[in-house]
Amino acid sequence: MKDNQIGRNIGFVGTRFAGTDGVSLEASKWAQILWDHRHVSYWYGGKLDTNPDISMLVPHAYFGDADIQWINDRVFGKTTRDPEVTRRIHALADHLKRTLYDFTRRFDIEILIVQNALCIPMNIPLGVAITSFIAETGFPTIAHHHDFYWERDRFSVNAIGDLLQMSFPPCMPSVQHVTINSEAQRALSHRRGASSILVPNVLDFENPPNDSDDYTTNFREDIGLEPDDIMFLQPTRVVPRKGIEHSIALISALRNPKVKLIVTHQSGDEGDDYLHALTEMAENNNVDLRFVSERVGDIRGTTPDGEKIYDLADAYAQADFITYPSLYEGFGNALIEAFYFRKPVLVNRYSIFVTDIEPMGFRVTTMNGYLTRDVVSDVARVLEDPVYREDMVNHNYDLGKRFFSYSVLRRKLRALITNFTGMDDL
Repeated sequence: MKDNQIGRNIGFVGTRFAGTDGVSLEASKWAQILWDHRHVSYWYGGKLDTNPDISMLVPHAYFGDADIQWINDRVFGKTTRDPEVTRRIHALADHLKRTLYDFTRRFDIEILIVQNALCIPMNIPLGVAITSFIAETGFPTIAHHHDFYWERDRFSVNAIGDLLQMSFPPCMPSVQHVTINSEAQRALSHRRGASSILVPNVLDFENPPNDSDDYTTNFREDIGLEPDDIMFLQPTRVVPRKGIEHSIALISALRNPKVKLIVTHQSGDEGDDYLHALTEMAENNNVDLRFVSERVGDIRGTTPDGEKIYDLADAYAQADFITYPSLYEGFGNALIEAFYFRKPVLVNRYSIFVTDIEPMGFRVTTMNGYLTRDVVSDVARVLEDPVYREDMVNHNYDLGKRFFSYSVLRRKLRALITNFTGMDDL
């Protein structure tokens, strides 16, 4: 560790830093804050859209790699594993550990920030490799945990209990743990006896979104809406835990044919059965439901036919109301985004909202697992009363700036970095 400089070389390590998944987005925000204070970030992962000059692409670090999937297919949903599976896990872990040594030497890395690779076992060899690397080197490491394996039913039956105990996450003197909600913080302490710093997901509330951007002018027309349609935006993937059926039920109960439900993301990796069920439900309830993932992407661009591709911020800018009836969320990025874009929002009171967000005083329409007449009435009032609506969204923006802004992240990162360097580097 260099003591004669303020700027540090920071190595971000994960399975994937690409696209708009929550881990990639939060990692980029951390890197931006660090860069603002002269810390240079470098990237290690199995799937990357970062600058190749500051990146190390290692295919076996990606959880979608065929060899990694082969292992996962043989250890989850089972209670014992074949010796060949064990051999492959350790062989790949040794390979990945060597690449970590190469990465830290090539870019003269001083602090590692491991993004989610030491808490959820999507890539078991990578977790084992990182743990072994830290054990051998004592490398200063910040382990940023977005999802723990014990929070996911699909990992509850497994044949890797020994490896989970060792690496997901590891507890070693040179590792500082970071959790994104208080429930995870308590569980980590209970299960591992490890303390952690709680760092919520954030947005740049100090810089409001640009309201004068002409790019979005034709967004509604391009997705087939009329000028006077009321756009309800569901800014999530189409997976069962997002509770999109509640959004359909809400619009049906409003009995306003001008209200249309727009879903921005694809089905993801859980199949299309849920999508088909939603489509059938919408048809049976006379709800205009539109899936627009082909027109809303990671960045602005054009389709092969020359049509505009919008980003998620464009969709928020054009929305009248946000539906977020999730059954479970590790944090709730879409909710904070609704506050940032000054949009009213319906929230199903998932556990992290109840413990970490609701007590701060945000004004939203809430439901408790099911729609009631009062919920529908409050949404109708939001739509019909502009003064009520403006007071609500401005209040939420002010609270977002206070609790979920970059300044909050800056304070948290200052403490984490200073713990290693002994210097106030941010």
